[in-house]
Amino acid sequence: MATAKRQDGARTEAGSATAAGSTPPDPAALLQYYRDMLLIRRFEEKAGQMYGMGLIGGFCHLYIGQEAVVVGLQAALKPCDSVITSYRDHGHMLACGMDAKGVMAELTGRRGGYSRGKGGSMHMFSREKRFYGGHGIVGAQVPLGTGLAFGHKYTADGGVCACYFGDGAINQGQVYESFNMAALWKLPCVYVIENNKYAMGTAQHRAAAGELFMRGSAYGIPGVQVNGMDVLAVRAAAEEWIPKAREGQGPVILEMQTYRYRGHSMSDPAKYRTKEEVSKVRAEADPIDNLRKLLLDSGHASEDALKTVDREVKAIVADAAEFAQQSPEPEPSELWTDVLVEA
Repeated sequence: MATAKRQDGARTEAGSATAAGSTPPDPAALLQYYRDMLLIRRFEEKAGQMYGMGLIGGFCHLYIGQEAVVVGLQAALKPCDSVITSYRDHGHMLACGMDAKGVMAELTGRRGGYSRGKGGSMHMFSREKRFYGGHGIVGAQVPLGTGLAFGHKYTADGGVCACYFGDGAINQGQVYESFNMAALWKLPCVYVIENNKYAMGTAQHRAAAGELFMRGSAYGIPGVQVNGMDVLAVRAAAEEWIPKAREGQGPVILEMQTYRYRGHSMSDPAKYRTKEEVSKVRAEADPIDNLRKLLLDSGHASEDALKTVDREVKAIVADAAEFAQQSPEPEPSELWTDVLVEA
């Protein structure tokens, strides 16, 4: 069982344990987490295939390996909450309930996409699902997420903003301007650092001094380090810390120790790490495989039930790929839309 670090130096067991006051997941919830993570995994695998076929252009950053982070966090969020993230965003969209067809259509630049084919992989939104991007500039989503949190406080709607960014973005100056503002005004912002160890191609230990979850200590922002490869550990930490932000205690930082199996983007051969390293993580810490084992060993699901889930997920992804390829491209006139809003 992994050990989570807290900013105050205390340590708590955070493998598959639940945090104090959190509700142990029932079998139906466990199966849902498995399905949600598997959908993200299969969707990303298909996106990688379609990119290789030339059906997806531009940049494409896959979320394979990190599925437990967003699924565990989403399990603790409410409909009134908002989500914002970086360019590695497809998993977040699916976890927020966005339709796989609309996401895949946007990846292929088609009219049926969430941004009508004009946003692509890194820039799609869904106001209905309170998902505000998808942002291509490293760290740019952090001040925007802080602004969303300000909106929640200003309107007193009871919501928090889950603001995701990576171990590369944590070194950006605008992040600390945001931390200062959020702490000063006690904004309901949950800063989620998805520490996948490599930013683009530089190992985190070579680029970032100290513990990342403690980066808010100068502003009095509490933080905790979590096993981001365990969906139950993520959910437990989220259930413990998100209410603090929601109740007016100010922002919190959750550093998720996770790992991406693929390169930074589809153009990255990832030669900065060994195949043995990736294989070891896959064998020992894969979030989907480990939850599958838990479901089977605990008797919460049978092999047949999990095979049914797998078939359903594959069908969803196949339908999304078909829809994307059949959806027409945007009309040239779309270049002139969504450019100016009269206030």
